[in-house]
Amino acid sequence: MTDAPRSHGLPRPRRLLALATDSRAARGYLAVVTASVAVMFLFPESGFAAAPLLLTAPLSFLGVVLPFGLGTEGGAAVETAAVGFWAGWLLLCALVNAAVVGALVARSAAGAPSGRPAALPRVADAAGPRPGRVRALLAPAVDNWLARGYLLVVAAAVGFFLVASYVLPDPGFAGIWPLMATAPVSMLAVLLSAPAEYSSLTWLSPLVFAAGTSLAGLFNAVLLGRLAHRMREPRPAV
Repeated sequence: MTDAPRSHGLPRPRRLLALATDSRAARGYLAVVTASVAVMFLFPESGFAAAPLLLTAPLSFLGVVLPFGLGTEGGAAVETAAVGFWAGWLLLCALVNAAVVGALVARSAAGAPSGRPAALPRVADAAGPRPGRVRALLAPAVDNWLARGYLLVVAAAVGFFLVASYVLPDPGFAGIWPLMATAPVSMLAVLLSAPAEYSSLTWLSPLVFAAGTSLAGLFNAVLLGRLAHRMREPRPAV
């Protein structure tokens, strides 16, 4: 018989670390990030120097707006602290993304018992309620504070980009904000909007880019929501 405290989930930092290291997929992701950091230091002038940021996006891109990190000048002590801060931030971003991967592959605590195959879901007919399935698929993007907060950031970035593109006389680099907020999937939005940019339909390019980054943000929000669900799941009683 177990006592009450043992029925609760692990403390959230430990649960995050467990999700980031308990599966082969998550450990493989961390290994790839580690290798990319090594390549960045060994070949700083190569095209792979930005690989650690891309692999740990979108959270890693928040470091761009922080006034402290790689490239900070001010003496050996300040530069050492800046490199240490960058390393710690990159590690946190990698652990969060690895936990997302772990949440996707980990078995639910309410799943089938060990050693017994899970029952296949019964399908009533091929023309089932598809809208209901879509809502269930997208539910993690809106049913928790972590995903909802992320979507607010994405909405602000995309809204600012559209205003800058169609209202302001010079949009400048407004597109960098939705691109960073929804990376790495948002890289596909750049490819999708490029044809319109170099055609007679230049006015359509911002709309295609905004739609692409919005979908990328929704995809990321679903992943964050699934992570939030896994973080709240109770630990099985032993």
